[in-house]
Amino acid sequence: MIGRFFNSLSVAAALLAALPALTSANELDAEADSHRDRKTSGIQLGPRPFFLVNNMADGPLKQKLLSCANGPFKRSDFSIGHRGAAMQFPEHTRESYQAGVRMGAGIVECDVTFTKDKELVCRHAQNDLHATTNILTIPELAAKCTKPFAPATFDASGALLTAASAECRASDITLAEFKTLRGKMDAFNPNAKTPEEFQGGTANWRTDLYAGPTSGTLMTHKESIELFKALGVGMTPELKGPSVTMPFEGFTQEQYARKMIDEYKEAGVSPRRVWPQSFNKGDVLYWIANEPEFGKQAVYLDDAETVADLPGPAELAAYKTEGINIVAPPLFALLAVENGRIVPSQYAKDAKATDLNIITWTLERSGVLADGNNGFYYQTFDAAIQREGDMMTVLDVLAQEIGILGIFSDWPATVTYYASCMNLK
Repeated sequence: MIGRFFNSLSVAAALLAALPALTSANELDAEADSHRDRKTSGIQLGPRPFFLVNNMADGPLKQKLLSCANGPFKRSDFSIGHRGAAMQFPEHTRESYQAGVRMGAGIVECDVTFTKDKELVCRHAQNDLHATTNILTIPELAAKCTKPFAPATFDASGALLTAASAECRASDITLAEFKTLRGKMDAFNPNAKTPEEFQGGTANWRTDLYAGPTSGTLMTHKESIELFKALGVGMTPELKGPSVTMPFEGFTQEQYARKMIDEYKEAGVSPRRVWPQSFNKGDVLYWIANEPEFGKQAVYLDDAETVADLPGPAELAAYKTEGINIVAPPLFALLAVENGRIVPSQYAKDAKATDLNIITWTLERSGVLADGNNGFYYQTFDAAIQREGDMMTVLDVLAQEIGILGIFSDWPATVTYYASCMNLK
């Protein structure tokens, strides 16, 4: 398969020989620099997208997607690596980012928070280290956690009384201490009696296969920038809301927002390849006012939990007046069901009428779809989901009927297959 992307068998053979050895950052960077056509070089989708297409109900869309089974597959900005490839790789680790890019993500996300010494690192939340790293198994660092590990308690019959708990923040430790941790799948075992048992709890449709003691490499924000530069992909950092009260030891929210952008400027990254995000409108408006080149592509994330929480036409129009060009609601906000068919929601129509661009989140985060219990992301259109292959129909409505810019996915290969077939940039 790889050879079809190159003009000579010798180049293909050289690439194939190199792939098994990509185990270090230097080797990965050297590989990235050696291939100029980064849209197609080394893209590997694995079996999942083909499984989903084969599982679709018969019809024109299935036939179109089947016609693309032999590729070529290319990198696309429509395919955004959500925390890398977090369905199976520990999120926000070098290995997760590498996997997401290998699967064709044209843009990759680093969620940004800060350590005790105010250094920026890639974590989904400032207070998730107990669930996403091995910190509780390192006594000297576990002792610094905001809330130490508390084991589960049970009654005389063995029934759970209180779940095991802990809270460990990036701001509890220094950058040097952070870098000694290893990433793991985002989960915990509520029945744990020991910190080691607490490390479990991974959903049965995920895996711990890539969360071993020599993988799960945590990254600073600066390191993520250098990796993404070497791989030739766009960057979408999300400034996470702090778990600590701001200002934190003199570090203000504005300094935090500015520091994130400054690290792209220091690295010489073009603002055109950066999509800064935040759920805090104040952060977005700060970038628009103070970093206008980056602010043009700033993404205002919507934290709606239900349809009732979504902004209406007047509020969406106000966003545009304030200079916001891109909104990013959760998947459910954009879709509805009409006569058994998935269709654009009223919110989607209102946002497009206001000339707002749209990014959405998150595909491949709901496990098995055909069980009809797909939770938060599918709440407005679950009734129309009958099989795993309906995921491709969801993508088609988002891309063709709504015209979104891109979609975050925990397994970018699925979106890459669709984007390549439909020739999305």
